[in-house]
Amino acid sequence: MVAPALFVGSFLVQGALRPGYDPLRHPVSSLALGHRAGWVQVATFIVSGILVTAYAVALARSGAGRWAPILIAAVGVGLVGAGIFPADPINGYPPGTLVPAPRTPPGRLHDLFSTPVFTALPAAALVLGSRYAHAGKRGWARYSRLTAAFFWAFFVLSSLGFGGVPALVPTGGLWQRLSLVTGLVWLAATAVACRRYTDPGGARG
Repeated sequence: MVAPALFVGSFLVQGALRPGYDPLRHPVSSLALGHRAGWVQVATFIVSGILVTAYAVALARSGAGRWAPILIAAVGVGLVGAGIFPADPINGYPPGTLVPAPRTPPGRLHDLFSTPVFTALPAAALVLGSRYAHAGKRGWARYSRLTAAFFWAFFVLSSLGFGGVPALVPTGGLWQRLSLVTGLVWLAATAVACRRYTDPGGARG
């Protein structure tokens, strides 16, 4: 429950205070670059990733099946890796960098670790949504499936913006933030729900 609030709160505050950084245009990962306070975003990635991984372990113990905990653990590991390996500059941030900026090995590793954050999280929502449906919890099932749909839609728009599609470049950061908030709020909500229900799949109650 803490990890989503920590992650979202951190990038919102940093984005509002960072000189030369445009939250609507630039990705969250860029907050680790070009400023003496970049370590804050690095720490945010790593601490949030550890907490999400711990949640995956707890979810497995709750009887939530195999795949949802595995997928959520992949999200946690991805966040940790994204913190260890810095992203490449993008869309003119940090100020003075080339557009497009040359790719680097750390930047490629950052993208590799970021991939499960944007793929495994919505997949986990679908998997856990199916278990909620089988348990007769239709509201949670619907919420989980809508989370996956909106998450992927926002992620596609952000990818197009970061990829250089002119109409979406100015709002790439906004779409990424909407994607992350959608997925992380769902993650926090499931943690609250799992404190009430022993087993979202109905195997143990």
